[in-house]
Amino acid sequence: MALEKIKPAHGSIKDIKRVGRGQGSGMGKTSTRGGKGQTARSGYKAKRGFEGGQQPLQRRLPKVGFRTKIQKPYVINIDKFKNIAALSEITFETIRSIHKFPTYIEKVKIIGINAHELLCKIKDERIRTSRQK
Repeated sequence: MALEKIKPAHGSIKDIKRVGRGQGSGMGKTSTRGGKGQTARSGYKAKRGFEGGQQPLQRRLPKVGFRTKIQKPYVINIDKFKNIAALSEITFETIRSIHKFPTYIEKVKIIGINAHELLCKIKDERIRTSRQK
């Protein structure tokens, strides 16, 4: 079995554009560079996003896209919710039964004048007080 010469399909390979080869080529005179000016000269390089002095698109649009992965705790002021301070044992579930907050909340911080006194009642590591590190 003889190996045949592998060739590309007929018409799949095109000739390269040869600019500046006379008017008959369709790419003569200005050699596809348009008229006169800075862009027609050799060595011209436009900055990325430059729109001829007009405010570029990336500066016209508002900034979007950053979202922190650090989740801040949900803050509850015990001066406003006195029934939390009256609990004998403070857990995440007992706070949720008294005070309604969104289900995606994973940490709670208790603030208020006497919040540090509740430290001995807290039985859940997801709950902090204002003076606790």
